[in-house]
Amino acid sequence: MPITSMTLRRRVDDLEAAAPFYERLTGETADRFRFAGLELAAVGPFLLFSGPEEVAERFAGVAATLSVPDLDRAVSEAVEAGASLLAPAQSTPNGHRAVLRHPDGGVYEYVSS
Repeated sequence: MPITSMTLRRRVDDLEAAAPFYERLTGETADRFRFAGLELAAVGPFLLFSGPEEVAERFAGVAATLSVPDLDRAVSEAVEAGASLLAPAQSTPNGHRAVLRHPDGGVYEYVSS
């Protein structure tokens, strides 16, 4: 299953102070939203976030978001190749998501719209 894009997650102390730099860097306007107790800003290939320590730490444990055209198929193929399913598919503001740990220990969110 091809990965069509990747979004790097970046924890920041002050989202309002950090977002303008990434807007200038990418030439895009931040799309701001709240999710699971966090404040987030999607700016080009970056997903900036800040919030309470315990929530932010858990969110920071996922290295990146990988976009795929078919979430069920991507999860199935990744598990067959040795990945472990940490969080089954569910709906989010960005579409459907699942979280997997790759055999090398990296943790990634898989998303499809």
